Amino acid sequence: MRRIILFDGVCNFCDSSVQFIIKRDPNGAYQFAPLQGETGKKLLNEFGLTENLDSIVYIEDDRYYKKSAAALKVCENLGGVWRLFVIFKIIPTPIRDIFYDIVVKNRYKWFGKKESCMIPSPEIRSRFLE
Repeated sequence: MRRIILFDGVCNFCDSSVQFIIKRDPNGAYQFAPLQGETGKKLLNEFGLTENLDSIVYIEDDRYYKKSAAALKVCENLGGVWRLFVIFKIIPTPIRDIFYDIVVKNRYKWFGKKESCMIPSPEIRSRFLE
């Protein structure tokens, strides 16, 4: 099963989120690719997401999810207490995405920005697509 998380590679909040997921995914079900990288761009194009995307994108096999739907899908697959976040699916997606967009719009101001994408440690390098 293909499970890929596309993320903003220069965003500190996004980097922290990736590290959070890695710690809770000991079986290595998820792979990661920065939106700015070659694989990220290729996958966005493959799914017709060529607009200026400013969102996490979660790809599972031949389907994609973005914004709050992607975040909830990742939580669902993490299992444990994180699976409880699926309760937020009762809130209509447009309303969930309003809150998601507020965080996205302010993420650099609130959490900072890096000059370049993170370099993964050798232990998790294989989970990152270039």
